[in-house]
Amino acid sequence: MGNHLITGAGSGIGAVVAERLAERGENLWLFARNARRAAELRERFPTARTLVADLADPAKLSWTLGQQELPVEIDSLLHIAGVVQLGEIGDLPVKAWQEQLNVNLVAPAELTRLVLPSVRLVRGHVVFVNSGAGLTAHANWGGYAASKFGLRALADALRAEEHANGVRVTSVYPGRTATMMQVKVHQQEGKEYEPERWIDPGSVAKAVLTALDLPRDAEITEITVRPGR
Repeated sequence: MGNHLITGAGSGIGAVVAERLAERGENLWLFARNARRAAELRERFPTARTLVADLADPAKLSWTLGQQELPVEIDSLLHIAGVVQLGEIGDLPVKAWQEQLNVNLVAPAELTRLVLPSVRLVRGHVVFVNSGAGLTAHANWGGYAASKFGLRALADALRAEEHANGVRVTSVYPGRTATMMQVKVHQQEGKEYEPERWIDPGSVAKAVLTALDLPRDAEITEITVRPGR
């Protein structure tokens, strides 16, 4: 059994990853933005532990986590949480930029910094669930894509820096996936949401677990997942 820290376990891809790991008897630490969300996660995942930390305020993560118990050894840190706010560059307010950059980029960087010594101890794994927007930026997606392009740079640099320490780093780039975030995107786009058109969260979760389960003689650095319909 390994120790796995997961952001975004409340819904979508993160929830499925947590479910699959829990079914295997793994030890889970799940991040929640407040006490209410932590209680909901404990009800859904009774064997998991919860950590209360607001990813939208990464400057406070060090103090917040310093008040809570973390595992000494961390086999994987799974960055799956994310937020999106569409809008043209000429219209997108600074608050939208700050929220997306904080949650999607700065918080993953800070969380990684804080727990990296525990990941190194067991030659663990850091997984960044990125987005197709981290590879190509389209109109109205500038703020979100900027945060995800930055996340790709973070992963690439971390991989180069930690290779000698035996830490594996994987970026997963899903296309549109049938999650609550996709519901919000369609609302912002003014389009009808048809979940059957998009990737099932379980398919992305399987890609994440494939990277985690790969034998130690190899490393999956990047996985791109696209809708098959």
